[in-house]
Amino acid sequence: MDLFSFFAGWIGYLLICLLGLILIAFLFFCLYIKYIHLKYDHIPGPPRDSFIFGHSPTMLREMSNGRVVHDKFLEWAETYGPVYRINGLHIVMLCVTCPDTTKEVLMSPKYPKASMVYKRLFNLFGQRFLGSGLVTAQNHDEWYKQRRIMDPAFSSLYLRGQMGAFNERAEKLMDKLADMADTNTAANMQHMFNCVTLDVITKVAFGVELDLLKESDSPFPNAIEMCLKGMVHYLRDFTFQLYPKNKKFINEVKKSCQLLRSTGRQWINERKMAVQNGEDVPKDILTQILKTAGKEENIANDDEELMLDNFVTFFIAGQETTANQLAFTVMELGRLPEILTKVKQEVDDVIGMKQEISFDDLGKMTYLSQFNSYVCGRLDKFFEDPLKFDPERFHPDAAKPYYCYYPFALGPRSCLGQSFAQMEAKVVMAKLLQRFDFSLLPGQSFDILDTGTLRPKSGVVCKIRHRGQTTAAWPDWDLNMTSTSL
Repeated sequence: MDLFSFFAGWIGYLLICLLGLILIAFLFFCLYIKYIHLKYDHIPGPPRDSFIFGHSPTMLREMSNGRVVHDKFLEWAETYGPVYRINGLHIVMLCVTCPDTTKEVLMSPKYPKASMVYKRLFNLFGQRFLGSGLVTAQNHDEWYKQRRIMDPAFSSLYLRGQMGAFNERAEKLMDKLADMADTNTAANMQHMFNCVTLDVITKVAFGVELDLLKESDSPFPNAIEMCLKGMVHYLRDFTFQLYPKNKKFINEVKKSCQLLRSTGRQWINERKMAVQNGEDVPKDILTQILKTAGKEENIANDDEELMLDNFVTFFIAGQETTANQLAFTVMELGRLPEILTKVKQEVDDVIGMKQEISFDDLGKMTYLSQFNSYVCGRLDKFFEDPLKFDPERFHPDAAKPYYCYYPFALGPRSCLGQSFAQMEAKVVMAKLLQRFDFSLLPGQSFDILDTGTLRPKSGVVCKIRHRGQTTAAWPDWDLNMTSTSL
């Protein structure tokens, strides 16, 4: 009994000491947060929701209510000016809409990427995700080596040779839309564009035929969507992993990451083996990357993992963003017939009824070049009537404010896939406008869904008919009509 009392006393003493140490550590952490506040509170910014959590509760409220977090950033920019701060725990972030500061930071290699965001994207809930690829690499020398290997495969000169693949994939979409027009079936354009952009990137980059417009059981679209949803929760809610109710979702996200990486490993190893065996291989982006990498000295053991990091990046960033841009374009053209008429006229003038669109054709189409930034692109001090869909602002002769419009970023770390995305989007949109008339189904929402990338919330469901078909031949449509992928 005495021995038990002795040990119980010591255990109680140790627990008290442990609780004391935790309390002291918490007090020091609070003092550090106070120091950070004193150091940076001279910078304007919105009132904090919490001394410890800063503005994080606002971010979580916006997410839980289905709103776009960037709209809150826009509101704060209009209220607090071109540079304002937001807090989260001991971290201070500066939100910048000042063109001069944007130029200074993005155009110079001396400003590293924020480790708080990009270091976390190495893993996603413990599963390697974007790793140390082009997007997340923080060491300049490591990034530059990867960029040097990737650049030749994504140059405009090399991508000219892939125009056949761009046209071929876009034709498959046109065939699908023609069938839907013939059968009076509504088209979920977001879904259609997701399929065709993923088909394009697997074909042009890896020589793989997915044909998602016909095969509906592919796991890739869902895997990409799960990774994006997981990324949003992982970055914006530090407590998400603590709740047991989220365990199933987290496991699905991890499996999606594993699927993308295991598929990439298989495709890359098969291509390496084919090259080593002297077999004929597709002249796609993967072949060019392997060719360039073979000339590099000091190839590290983890270079295969880096290639997989970039493989996942291509899938996540390359497919989703282009599909969303196409969907937004159709959504806006569907409700602005006067602009749609101008864009169709340009397509008629440049390509007529040609089935094969050339690289030179793409350069002549200015209306199909626009992409959207968010906060800077919505400030009326930079753009007149910023929320108006007006392709004229992107005309080569139109005046543009410098360092306010950067959909592909700026400077040495600008988007590697810019030419790829622009070529892909122009080919698809040109063929769509060349062949079809479309109108948004009644009741469509113009709200935005924030899933890591931004997409139309409604899916952009359209009624499709062949161009030139008389209005009388277009059947009555209602919300109870046959549709796919709604």
